[in-house]
Amino acid sequence: MGKPVILAVDDDVSVLEMVVPDLRRQYGANYRIQRAAFGQAALDTCDQLKKRRDVVASLSPTSDAGMSGVEFLGKAMELYPDASVHY
Repeated sequence: MGKPVILAVDDDVSVLEMVVPDLRRQYGANYRIQRAAFGQAALDTCDQLKKRRDVVASLSPTSDAGMSGVEFLGKAMELYPDASVHY
C-alpha cells in the first residue's frame, strides 16, 4: 500500500496552487498530497480513493462554495471516518 493521502479541497484553483506545494514540502515524505475542487468533485475523488483502497489521513477543505463545509465533511467522513480534519 502507498502513502496515506492528504486531500486538499478548494473551489479556487489558485488557492490550491498555493497550498499544495507547501503541503508537499512539509508532508510529502510521509504523505501523498492530492487536490480536488470543492463539492461533488471532491466527494468523487474520495470515492475513487476508497475504491483503490487508499487511506485518506487528512481532509483539508478550505472553502465551502456550492456545498457547505459541514455537508462535505459529513459525506467524506462516511467514507473515511478515521481521517483527521483541518478546516
